[in-house]
Amino acid sequence: MNHRREFDIAFVGLKPGTHVYEYRVDDKFFVDYGKQDFNNCIADIKLTLEKNTGFIQLKFDVGGTVDVICDRCGNTIHQQLWDEFTIIVKMTDNPDIMNEQEEDPDIYYISRGESHLHIADWLYEFINLSIPMQNICGNDEKGKSLCNEEVIKKLAQMEKNIDKTDKTIWKGLDKFKNSDNIK
Repeated sequence: MNHRREFDIAFVGLKPGTHVYEYRVDDKFFVDYGKQDFNNCIADIKLTLEKNTGFIQLKFDVGGTVDVICDRCGNTIHQQLWDEFTIIVKMTDNPDIMNEQEEDPDIYYISRGESHLHIADWLYEFINLSIPMQNICGNDEKGKSLCNEEVIKKLAQMEKNIDKTDKTIWKGLDKFKNSDNIK
């Protein structure tokens, strides 16, 4: 994966203290990462970098919007992104070994000789983690589902058909329901 300079932070010349960076990420950002489960992403990330002696604390505030597909009916849903993530970056002589041994996913090690933080992969991960796991159209103000009615009717019909065939498939196994029959 190539590193894009706009997502590199030269921290060596920074004075100790707090520094704020703002990023706007859209669909072009995700091209290098392959096909995504969403589109029309407009993510606004505010990164607060706190430089201390021996470590750097990064706080990512993710906001914005993204379009996802409803898990139930296939409609496009416009979802809000909102989440916060914190990473502690520590400097060490052997970062690869330390990263393998570290159990806390919020701590990351870099070499003492590093001069830049590459944050693109963190941005990718945090935007993906900001999208809700379950995406369903929801209800209108009267409590009626906003899902595609035709799809919901078809799903209900398919469920009835499964119930009918289910009974014949498992009919021979009814005799094993009681543990007394198993020896």
